[in-house]
Amino acid sequence: MAPQFDDDYVLPLTRVRVGDVPTRVLAVGDPARVRKAATRLTDVREAGSNREYVTVIGRYCGTEVAIVSHGVGSAGAAVCFEEMCRGGAQRIIRSGTAGGLQPEVRDGSVVVATGAVREEGISRQLVPLAFPAVADPALVMSLRGHAADAGVPVHGGIVLTSDCFYPGPVLDVDHRLWQRAGCVAVEMELAALFVTAALHGVQAGGILAIDGNPLDENDSDMSNYEPFRDVVDRAVDAALEAALAALIDA
Repeated sequence: MAPQFDDDYVLPLTRVRVGDVPTRVLAVGDPARVRKAATRLTDVREAGSNREYVTVIGRYCGTEVAIVSHGVGSAGAAVCFEEMCRGGAQRIIRSGTAGGLQPEVRDGSVVVATGAVREEGISRQLVPLAFPAVADPALVMSLRGHAADAGVPVHGGIVLTSDCFYPGPVLDVDHRLWQRAGCVAVEMELAALFVTAALHGVQAGGILAIDGNPLDENDSDMSNYEPFRDVVDRAVDAALEAALAALIDA
């Protein structure tokens, strides 16, 4: 059981008052993306800012939601997810970017995650590896429906959550293995979200804009990786819209 706090308690890392945390939370990696997503809200106010964690609260179609940044990587992101759960969130959706692992999962498309391979380090310190990291089924359906309305290619399936972005000279992530296993994309935080949320009884989902492919034979060392392109921006916008819409679905 998570500890209980009164409304005036300030969550230590995100610096958000417990009483300010709404039941619906959109999580993004980049603090700049918090500001981008917040343009879709009304009555926006900043609720906390510390390190990589920037939180704003506003209303989307009349429903109060928070948008919070979690930074890069599962360990720091898990702090954000844990504090949102402790603050009273009941539904958390991560909207981020990912690399495609299947040939058809190309730049500019989006992936709705049904689950995540726990190839990161933090979740194994929370629960044994036999515990699955899965998305809430209702949120999966809602995200897919709203993403389809955005007019971008939509894929679904299991994603690989990895701590490694750049390949190392000795060990490396075996992306080919996970491709053969059917994983559709690779990212760095969803397994931590799904496990943390499950342990708190919180609904969780994930939708990812595809910004490259680590299996591209011409870019095996990620030296040509460039996420700041129009085709990726359109997918990011579609993912944010779908995530906000799914957050407020009944």
